[in-house]
Amino acid sequence: METNRQKKIGTLLQKDLVDILQGEIRKNNLNNLIISVSKVNVTSDLSIAKVFLSVFPTEKAGEILTAIKSNTPLIKHDLAQRVKNQLRKVPNLIFYIDDSLDYIEKIDDALTGKENPVTNPDLLEKRKKS
Repeated sequence: METNRQKKIGTLLQKDLVDILQGEIRKNNLNNLIISVSKVNVTSDLSIAKVFLSVFPTEKAGEILTAIKSNTPLIKHDLAQRVKNQLRKVPNLIFYIDDSLDYIEKIDDALTGKENPVTNPDLLEKRKKS
């Protein structure tokens, strides 16, 4: 259960991280790339922030995540400059790819019948006989 403080800090970090990441995209002329920060979860002791990213096109997600992870100290420094008046200590950032949209899309496809296991039983995993 997140406290109000955790939520507020998560929202603050989310806004600033969006600015930082989109600034990097502009700086590096990556015009065909969209990165959004879908959620930031802060631990109860405020020492770690889990940052969930959505990347479009999704094929580049792994590559982008690797690049962001290798630049985490720089991103944290930029973030510290932005939030120094609100936070005494900036939490350590851990980046993840948010695949919830893909998950929702798969459920949607299943419901609309594109990949309906009832009409196409081959989609179901086979049970092994013991």
